Amino acid sequence: MPAGVVDAAAKGVRLDRHAAGASSLLLRRASGGNKHLLVSASSHLLFRATVLATLALVLLFAVHYPSLLSHSFTLSSSSSPHSPSSSSSSRRSSHRSLLGRSGPSSSSSSYSGAAWEREIRRSVTPRRADGLSVLVTGAAGFVGFHCSLALRARGDGVLGLDNFNSYYDPSLKRARQRLLASRGVSVLDADINDGALLHRLLSAAPFTHVLHLAAQAGVRHAMRDPQAYVSSNVAGLVSVLEAAAHAGQQQPAVVWASSSSVYGLNTESPFSEDHRTDRPASLYAATKKAGEAIAHAYNHIYGLSITGLRFFTVYGPWGRPDMAYFSFARSIVAGEPITLFRDARRDFTYIDDVVRGCLGALDTAGKSTGVSGGRKKSGPAPLRVYNLGNTSPVPVTRMVAVLEKLLGKKANKRVVTMPSNGDVPFTHANVTHAARDFGYRPATSLEEGLRHFVDWFVQYYKVDIKGGGNNVLAAGGKTGKRKSMAMSAAS
Repeated sequence: MPAGVVDAAAKGVRLDRHAAGASSLLLRRASGGNKHLLVSASSHLLFRATVLATLALVLLFAVHYPSLLSHSFTLSSSSSPHSPSSSSSSRRSSHRSLLGRSGPSSSSSSYSGAAWEREIRRSVTPRRADGLSVLVTGAAGFVGFHCSLALRARGDGVLGLDNFNSYYDPSLKRARQRLLASRGVSVLDADINDGALLHRLLSAAPFTHVLHLAAQAGVRHAMRDPQAYVSSNVAGLVSVLEAAAHAGQQQPAVVWASSSSVYGLNTESPFSEDHRTDRPASLYAATKKAGEAIAHAYNHIYGLSITGLRFFTVYGPWGRPDMAYFSFARSIVAGEPITLFRDARRDFTYIDDVVRGCLGALDTAGKSTGVSGGRKKSGPAPLRVYNLGNTSPVPVTRMVAVLEKLLGKKANKRVVTMPSNGDVPFTHANVTHAARDFGYRPATSLEEGLRHFVDWFVQYYKVDIKGGGNNVLAAGGKTGKRKSMAMSAAS
């Protein structure tokens, strides 16, 4: 027993003896006197002795069982205590819960067992000869959803993963999930920072590729919630690369979403992969640039085949509501004002073109060279980065004019000077490397792409354009009330 505990216990015993001795003395002195005074004094001393003895026992309990006192305040890991990633998984789980991303996702402990592994293998088994088996993170997101559909349509095996956070309306993500399920693609409700789950997934089936699209998006949102970007875009990427590097059966090739934002304050145009990217203009851009450096390290150390894709303002059906074209459409229909940044130009890239680029990158990724669970590599592995853009910057005012025509209603425009919030005045992609290596050639004009978007938008939200377009209904049939939000086209 520790010395401090012995001292505390001994003090308690001495206090008890002292109290007893004091009571006896009082009894003797008051043997022929006031009995009420005797009882009162005795009770008072006994009460003090009892309190002090109780404190001594609490101290004794605290020294021997500190974990029980703090149990209610501890966020435990769902991993096995014998797992080497148990402690790190606990720290990540606590971090995610304290950040309050979107409420609890399904615990990784619920994803186990023979039935679960059979479902994983069913979803990732290709339907064509030499088909790919792909784990798609962010599968309920905009680009991940479309890529998963395209992979499945051509006969590849696909398993999705998404944490369905509330950065934008999760009901849209759930609708994408339901559509994927109808096409035979399972999407797990889980987080990329759950390293134990990622390890189990890559051990349950022979994945040939990981298409890592999960990320915290948005330039301006980083000023309000910077930790979300570090947690998802940096720690989340490390978690995915760790799982891929130490995959049990084989190392998959990794294709992941970087961003055109890495070009930051670059003034050379069009943006080339050969240009400098060390001057990010936003925290979002900085996390994506950090991701490219991290990818280099994992390629060098573990022999992972890694391809980074720098997307340029992707738009289209089933898109992100926080993007400018989407927000502008809703505001125009609702009669709300929109805010435009003066002289802003963007290289708007239609989703189908981006999907073809993603699939081309997967098909030409090359094999990883790590062996023995990632402990060594047999030789160098491919490390690539590509722009996926439309090559034709468009003034934001023109994009709004096209939306006005398609929606049959004029926008209430407010033009302002671009603030210093991380946005850049223009983007312009040079895609010669992607064209050379996997035939990437964007083919969709802005007018055609926005027409496809508006067709989906009107159907999904049940918008009555002929009636003036003032009634925007949510997919469930209820009127969608929302606050007016000023958005730029720099999303």
